[in-house]
Amino acid sequence: MTQTTIEQPAVKLSARGSGATTDRSFTFLTLAAGLLVLAILALILITTLREAWPALVYSGLDFITRTEWIPLEINGAGPVYGTLSFVYGTVVVSVIALLIAVPVSIGIALFLTELAPRHLRPGVVTVIDLLASVPSVVFGLWGIIVVGPFLVHIYDALHNVFGGVPVLGALFGAPVSSGRGFMTAGIIVAIMIIPIITSITREVFATVPDADKQAAFALGSTRWEMIRGAVFPHSFGGLVGAVMLGLGRAMGETIAVALTIGAATQITSNLFASGNALASVIALNFGDPGIYPGRSALIACGVLLFAITILVNYAAVLVVRRAEIRMKGATA
Repeated sequence: MTQTTIEQPAVKLSARGSGATTDRSFTFLTLAAGLLVLAILALILITTLREAWPALVYSGLDFITRTEWIPLEINGAGPVYGTLSFVYGTVVVSVIALLIAVPVSIGIALFLTELAPRHLRPGVVTVIDLLASVPSVVFGLWGIIVVGPFLVHIYDALHNVFGGVPVLGALFGAPVSSGRGFMTAGIIVAIMIIPIITSITREVFATVPDADKQAAFALGSTRWEMIRGAVFPHSFGGLVGAVMLGLGRAMGETIAVALTIGAATQITSNLFASGNALASVIALNFGDPGIYPGRSALIACGVLLFAITILVNYAAVLVVRRAEIRMKGATA
């Protein structure tokens, strides 16, 4: 009986070597891309900090702790550059925007992923994407021409209702006649960041495994219980990332805030009063920064905003990590 030998196909070493070279090239390119981002951020920080250094030396710690911003010499006294009121305005406008935008964005994302008919979803997504493409100056003009004057009557009504209440009376004080203030700026910024948070949240919700949803339904859960028990825990990290991106846009928004916030240098608990923010004060005063070191002080405002953004994002990373550790401990 003759034995038949089966010849094995020869392995093409050249192809395997080419694949290894491609893998090494891909690894190098991705590493270079990641390092490039870090290098750009470092260059931005170094160059802006160098330009802002004269103002930081001139004002010292008062640059952060003082509320006055007087870029002129008055009665022989030199200019005063304090940013505390601008930091306050940035935080207030951003918080108002998030309080409005986050629930609305999560609701839209849940509607698109869990409730909306399939034929309706593309149209709603297109409208949201179109809203994200509107220039900020258009939102700002709409805010001062339409939204601000319209909201004055609502602000007056809220002030009349809550003005005598101890805590709420301080928040809902007498509005300015133009309607330009913290609340108006926060509402406009909320409309601007809703498409960003909605788009990312919708993509995150879409990654939830369908088996997890069906398992929740099989255990007798209602739709809301399924969302609370399966969708939210699985999407928590991405949801926090979406909110942080929206917060970054809210804190860095310039033209829309500059047109609607009122440009008043003050710290007040009245949400209907005028104020100012770090990004808007740079845009409004960079053409005429005042006497030395006015231009450097405006650049220092940008450095301060950059530092605040980094701290907020780092805090968000810590929140996500702690939440993930709790979830792992709960499922262990």
